[in-house]
Amino acid sequence: MASDQLSPLLADLHLLTVLASTRSFTEAARRLGVSKASASMRISELERSAGVLLVRRTTRSVGLTEAGQQLVNEMLPAFGRISESYTAVKDLVGTPRGLVRVTAPVALGRQHLAPCVAAFLKQFPEIQIELELTDRFVNLANEGFDLAIRHTHAPPETHVAWVLCETRSVLMASPAYLAARGVPTHPSELSAHDCLLYLGGGHAGNWTFAKNSNNAEVSPRVGKSRLRKAASAAPPADERVGVNIRGSLKANNSEVLRDALLAGLGIGLLPDFSLPPANADGELPLLRVLPDWQVQGFFGDRIYALRPWSAQVPKAVQCLVEFLRAYFAKGFNQDRAA
Repeated sequence: MASDQLSPLLADLHLLTVLASTRSFTEAARRLGVSKASASMRISELERSAGVLLVRRTTRSVGLTEAGQQLVNEMLPAFGRISESYTAVKDLVGTPRGLVRVTAPVALGRQHLAPCVAAFLKQFPEIQIELELTDRFVNLANEGFDLAIRHTHAPPETHVAWVLCETRSVLMASPAYLAARGVPTHPSELSAHDCLLYLGGGHAGNWTFAKNSNNAEVSPRVGKSRLRKAASAAPPADERVGVNIRGSLKANNSEVLRDALLAGLGIGLLPDFSLPPANADGELPLLRVLPDWQVQGFFGDRIYALRPWSAQVPKAVQCLVEFLRAYFAKGFNQDRAA
């Protein structure tokens, strides 16, 4: 096909690749800044030009035919190279600019990422950020995100991962709950307590504990006598304990669990970025439970900025990552839970 015949088709071919990743005319149109009707009409015109059906349309989903998938598979590397080359040229101008699509967990995004983004946009007024907060797993490449902020133990090897800061999980309860139900000194005692459960990882009903190497950490309000009592009852450092737990509330959001803990509903696990601040007297509204033990396998131990691997990282994304690294370098005031 001559270049003058191919040129009018390039935009529609690119639309097809976006439709292949989104599986939605609505989302593909939103991403490309066109109407849904226009996107559908352009795909129909592309099919008439090709002489073959490329897209299967149903009332519930959009999929590709074998011919459509073959076409997308062969075009994606070329469009990827075009995008990287164009981004590299734009970055030569000097001033970072453009749209950066970011996804992050709800609690982390609301409490920490939102103020960081506000400060970033004041410093880089020619960059636009589209921030989507969700606790579900997001496929960055398929859904068109440039960056994901996630807490995890090990980032995927297919992604570029920048460490933003360390994080940890702590077992907490309100003073009122502990006064009424007693302070556990061993994980096995939790089976007799009301526990607030985080929905994630497929093990919400069972907590596995490992002995903390730093068992001197304890909330100042718990007191040294309790620490000595807990330490005297603690098993060897290599022992692990599994406990079946129960409770009246399960949630996949740490802010919901934090509010339930503050209401005195039980004992629950929180990431440090969701801990409530101390009051004016420096007292914590929640107290650390079992400070010489660590629950295994829930929240990650580091906060990462993640991006699918690519040879070229846009300057706007680079600027945001560096800003996030500086902003999160101080961590989450982890001494609050010490």
